[in-house]
Amino acid sequence: MELDKIEKLIEKYLEAETTVAEEKALKAYFTEEKVAAHLEEYKPMFQYFSSAKEEQFTQQVSLDSIASVTEKRRKFSYKWLSVAAVGLLFFGIYFGNVYREKQIEKEKAQIAYEQTKEALNLLAENFSKGTEKVAYLNQFEETRQKIYNKK
Repeated sequence: MELDKIEKLIEKYLEAETTVAEEKALKAYFTEEKVAAHLEEYKPMFQYFSSAKEEQFTQQVSLDSIASVTEKRRKFSYKWLSVAAVGLLFFGIYFGNVYREKQIEKEKAQIAYEQTKEALNLLAENFSKGTEKVAYLNQFEETRQKIYNKK
């Protein structure tokens, strides 16, 4: 196989654009004894793919062991599910109380604001009454000045 073609196939392989036939050609090239020196780094990878293809699982698996594993998983997940539910419940109670306390503080602040507003309005009314009396005093002072100036 031409070296240029192999280099192009390696580029396509590394970009995941090769077909099955092109991959087989690469495997065949790298399983040979003679490989170009600058392509030696790819040889172990393709040799591993060839040897991994021949591996087989030889251990016996019974259906009873699979069933017991799934039962353990179910019990395990239900146990942790209940732990998560209790944690979520405590989380909700804690932050619910914090939220309720903030709402109570806001209500107290609103009541204090309304009471302060009423007190200031009452004070403003009394001051306006006082300024009316001061107007009478000004009138009295003008009259007094007129009387004293005539003498």
